[in-house]
Amino acid sequence: MNHLRKQFPVWGTIVDVDIASSLVSEDGLNQGMQQVIDFCKQVDSDFSTYIDSSWVIRLRTNQIEITSCPPSVQEVWQLCLQAKHLTDGAFDPWAVEGGFDPSGLVKGWAADKCADLLVSLGIEHVQVNAAGDLSLRGGFYDGVVKPWSIGVVNPDNRPEVVKIYEITDGAIATSGTYERGAHIKDPYTGLIAIGAKSATVVGPLGWLCDALATALMVGGEDGAKYFSQPELEGYQVFVVDRHENTTWSI
Repeated sequence: MNHLRKQFPVWGTIVDVDIASSLVSEDGLNQGMQQVIDFCKQVDSDFSTYIDSSWVIRLRTNQIEITSCPPSVQEVWQLCLQAKHLTDGAFDPWAVEGGFDPSGLVKGWAADKCADLLVSLGIEHVQVNAAGDLSLRGGFYDGVVKPWSIGVVNPDNRPEVVKIYEITDGAIATSGTYERGAHIKDPYTGLIAIGAKSATVVGPLGWLCDALATALMVGGEDGAKYFSQPELEGYQVFVVDRHENTTWSI
């Protein structure tokens, strides 16, 4: 079994990629890793809210229309519309200062793209961790194949793991104050979101897990109603309440 793990800086954070294969050579793993790094750099160039030449900046400054953007940007735009609809507007990339900002969805989307790219190269075991947005494929190989074991930590005491998910294929996203402090805005009020202290969503689609976790930071317990929709059947939720020392889950 050939194995490779690499961490690299991009998007103002660290992406951690862990891959293993009994079919793909060490050179193949390295080539796959480089393709992932190149893709992530391209995502930064396209979607950054800090790089003046990015498509998102040009959209935010009304230099272009979405129809003039490349297919990947149009895809993310459409996914943002879907997520806004599914969350009754609690996730709304257009209701932010400065204009369109898909940051609450694009890391999960990119993690899925990276995982699928690696699988397409024949790599069986894949974990892509984009600062709390993880895409997982093929389980973890430890002599035998096991599910990836992903822990959710206490936002007030990071060494404490309060929930563990076992995932073979799928995605998990957590939003909270872990890395950037209180940074998620409530699109209804324009103020800092106070619905939850942290929110974790598990499901098949990374972009949707990412957006839902962001929406739950806004909606808190009111966001439980999202998951009665058929589009969200099978998604799991774990939320740490902001106002009381309690949690709730679906």
